[in-house]
Amino acid sequence: MEKQPNSRMCFVCGIENPIGLHLRFYTDDEGRCIARFQPKPEHQGFPGQLHGGLIGTLLDETMGRVLTHQNVWAITGRLEIKFAKPVPLDRELTIIGELTRNRSRAYEARGKIRLPDGTVLVEGSGRYIRIPDEAIQEARSGLDFWEVVPD
Repeated sequence: MEKQPNSRMCFVCGIENPIGLHLRFYTDDEGRCIARFQPKPEHQGFPGQLHGGLIGTLLDETMGRVLTHQNVWAITGRLEIKFAKPVPLDRELTIIGELTRNRSRAYEARGKIRLPDGTVLVEGSGRYIRIPDEAIQEARSGLDFWEVVPD
């Protein structure tokens, strides 16, 4: 698997964000984006369960990052989530995103969050809108850092 870049302060992947999730993302041989996340007690919503907003955040970032290895910069245009089962805090989660449709300016992806035994807890889909080429440099400079960091 190929490791994807991290930024400094992104809430999800920022390596220097003191309250961030510090996720690492990888692209597999099928072009899917994969991340692993071990929730902590401070990520709780309902007692013993991961907060729904963080579930949405994990899916959104992972689905959007299917475009990273294609060097496409895009923003979320739509996000839909189907909660199938509660997401526990005490087990490592695998988040998977994959591209389902590629248009000239809009991309569609689907994602899932599952347990180590393969049980799917949450599924999602999203539409991601390509940032115009002239805006990419500004977006990249706003990150101040976009590099592959060692695990």
